[in-house]
Amino acid sequence: MVQRITLAPQGPEFSRFVMGYWRLMDWNMSPRQLVGFIEEHLDLGVTTVDHADIYGGYQCEAAFGEAMKLAPHLRARMEIVSKCGIATTARAENAIGHYITDRDHIIHSAEQSLKHLATDHLDLLLIHRPDPLMDADEVAEAFQTLHQSGKVRHFGVSNFTPSQFSLLQSRLPFTLATNQVEISPVHQPLLLDGTLDQLQQLRIHPMAWSCLGGGRLFNDEAFQPLRDELAMVAHEMNAASIEEVVYAWVLRLPSKPLPIIGSGKIERVRTAVAAQALHMTRQQWFRIRKAALGYDVP
Repeated sequence: MVQRITLAPQGPEFSRFVMGYWRLMDWNMSPRQLVGFIEEHLDLGVTTVDHADIYGGYQCEAAFGEAMKLAPHLRARMEIVSKCGIATTARAENAIGHYITDRDHIIHSAEQSLKHLATDHLDLLLIHRPDPLMDADEVAEAFQTLHQSGKVRHFGVSNFTPSQFSLLQSRLPFTLATNQVEISPVHQPLLLDGTLDQLQQLRIHPMAWSCLGGGRLFNDEAFQPLRDELAMVAHEMNAASIEEVVYAWVLRLPSKPLPIIGSGKIERVRTAVAAQALHMTRQQWFRIRKAALGYDVP
């Protein structure tokens, strides 16, 4: 079973692995098939699910909600995360893609997510991307309104820099629960730019998206040396696949990230979860780092 972890000092408690639904519309599942998939990953202990209003051209939340309407009892077994703050041209009224973190937009987006997901509350709502026009006081007002109404229990951000995180935190009476960021061997800037240091200092755990590099890790010729090194480490650790090793690499970070799994195949969910049992040495971790970056530590 998947471990559970308290995301921040004030909660919530999530599964250490998170099921990501950003590609749901590509999985071609009927609502009934999706119910079966949800039940399977819940049985593995992957109880936290990650959404955003824009996923699938604004369709993923509603598709997930159709499954939930068929099996409403499953809501009590899961924690639902969603995000807002991006407007895409998938909607006709958006002539250009832009960020939007106005108070009214955040509240409206959260209420729409509740409707689409067929639930009466979100366990966590995140601002999806930093907005150059973000008024921290407006965001804080929206968060507090949603919290007081019981519609959202916890709040956080995604892809924020440490200073952006601190700015928003300075306006809130409660602790931001997480910063959802990209972490993988093929994307390592956040390991040294202060983002994970800040979260470790505050005892807040990041959520990690695109741990497998959005498929680049397997398909990009430039990462063949990384694949070779991962295969060697997999052999040393008796791991079933290099995919399992990558998740173990992310889990090894002291900020204790929660990796988000992006596949609709339950076998790959099981592969990710198996990484919990791997014990990666410091030198194995740095070998993977070097193979990905192409250079050793200074």
